Amino acid sequence: MSELEEKPKDRETPDAQENAAPGLAERAKQAAEILVGKTTPEERKRAFVILFMCLLAVGMGQTLVFAVLPPITRKLGMGEFETTMIYSLSALLWVMTSAFWGRRSDVMGRKPVILIGLLGFAVSTTLFAFAVLFGLWGMVPLAFLFPLLMGTRAIFGTFGSGTMPAAQAYVADRTTRAERASGVAGIGAAFGIGTVVGPGVAAAFSEIHILAPFFAVAVLAFLSALMIWFLLPERTAPKSSVAEKRAGVKLNLMSPNVLPWVVVGVLLSLCQSTTMQLAAFYFMDVLHLEAEAATQAISIGLLVMALSTIMAQIGLIQRFNLSVQFLLRWGAVTMILASAMLVIANSLGVLVIGMGLAGLAFGLLRPGLQAGGALSVSPKEQGAIAGIIGSTAATGHVIHPFVGIPLYHWHHFAPFIMCGVLMVIILGFAVFHPLMKDLDQRADDFEDEEEGIGYH
Repeated sequence: MSELEEKPKDRETPDAQENAAPGLAERAKQAAEILVGKTTPEERKRAFVILFMCLLAVGMGQTLVFAVLPPITRKLGMGEFETTMIYSLSALLWVMTSAFWGRRSDVMGRKPVILIGLLGFAVSTTLFAFAVLFGLWGMVPLAFLFPLLMGTRAIFGTFGSGTMPAAQAYVADRTTRAERASGVAGIGAAFGIGTVVGPGVAAAFSEIHILAPFFAVAVLAFLSALMIWFLLPERTAPKSSVAEKRAGVKLNLMSPNVLPWVVVGVLLSLCQSTTMQLAAFYFMDVLHLEAEAATQAISIGLLVMALSTIMAQIGLIQRFNLSVQFLLRWGAVTMILASAMLVIANSLGVLVIGMGLAGLAFGLLRPGLQAGGALSVSPKEQGAIAGIIGSTAATGHVIHPFVGIPLYHWHHFAPFIMCGVLMVIILGFAVFHPLMKDLDQRADDFEDEEEGIGYH
C-alpha cells in the first residue's frame, strides 16, 4: 500500500503537464525550423554578394542627383532653393523612416523589407525621371512640376530607407560576433561606395542623355528586386519576432549602448555631406575656374575620392578584417588630415589629395559605425540598431544647408575646419568612451551567439 501511495507523488499534476507542454512544443518547433530552414555557407556567400549589388544601386540613387539635378533645374527655371528642398525633403523622410523599417524587419522578416525598399526606390526614380522629362517637354507647368518632383523623390526617402537597415540586419543574423564587424562592414561598404560613385556615374551617363542616369539606376533597382525575390534565402521569421511581440522590445535612442553611435553617426553624416556638396564650389573658388573647366577638375577629385573609398572598404577592410576600433580611430585621423589638406589647398593636386584622403576616411568610418552598432546590441535588436544608424546617414543633408552653407559664405575653407573639429570629437569618442574603447574586448569576452546562425 505504501508503494501505491508514493506513485502519485512522482506523477506530474495536470496543471504541471499543461505548463510544460508549451515549452516542449516551442523547442520542437524551433528545432524543426532550424532543420528545414538552415542555409549553407555557399547560400550565405551568394546572398551577401546579391545584397552588395543591391545596396550599391541604392547608394548611387541617393546621391546621383547631386551631379545631374542642378543643370536640369536650371533648364526648368528653378533656383537653388527649390533644388535644395528636393534634396532635403527626401533626406528628412529618410531620417524619419529608416528606424521604423529597421524595427519592422525584426517582425516581418528581412527579405520583405528589403524588397519594399528596392521597389520604392525603383518606382520613385522612374517617376522622377518621367516628371522631369514632361517638364522639359513643356507638358507640365513649373508651378505643378516642383511639388511633383518633391513628391516622387519623397517616395525614395519614405520606402527606399528600408533596404539598408534590413540588409544589415540580415547579415548580422547570419554572422557570429567574431565575423559580424567584417560582415556588416562589407554590406555597409556597398552603400558607401554607391553614395560616393553615384555623382560620377551620373555625370558619365548624362553624356548619353541628361535623364539617362535616372533610367539606368531605376532598371538596376528593378533587377536587384528580382534577384532578392528569387535568389535571397530567408525561410523562417527572424529570431526576434516572437520575443519582440511578447516582450515589446524597443531600442531607445537614449540607451547607453545606442546614443554614442547616434552622435557619431550624425557628426559623420554632416562632415560627409558638407564635403560632397561643397566640393564643386570649392574647386571653382580656389582654382578660379569657369563652369566647364570646374566640371573636369571636380570629376577628377570625385573619381579619386571614389577609388579611395573602394580601396578602404574592399581592399583593406575585407582583406585584413579590420576591427571597429581601427576603423573609427584611423578613419577619424585620416579625415583630420584630409580637412587640413583642403584648408591649405591652392592647387588642383593638393585638392585631389585632400579628396582622396576624405574618401579613404569615409570608407573606414561608415563601416566602423555600422559594425560597432551591430556589436553593441543583442541579436534581437539588429534590425532596430541598423535602422537607427541608417537614419543618421541622411541627417547631414538636412543639417548642411543651415550649417555648412552659412560657414562657406563666411569663409570658403570654414566648413572644412568644421569637419576637422567634428573628426576630433569622433576620435575622442573612439579613444575614451567606455562603450567604444572596450568594444573589441567585449567581443572577445562574450561567446558567439551561435544559436540560429545560418538560418532564416
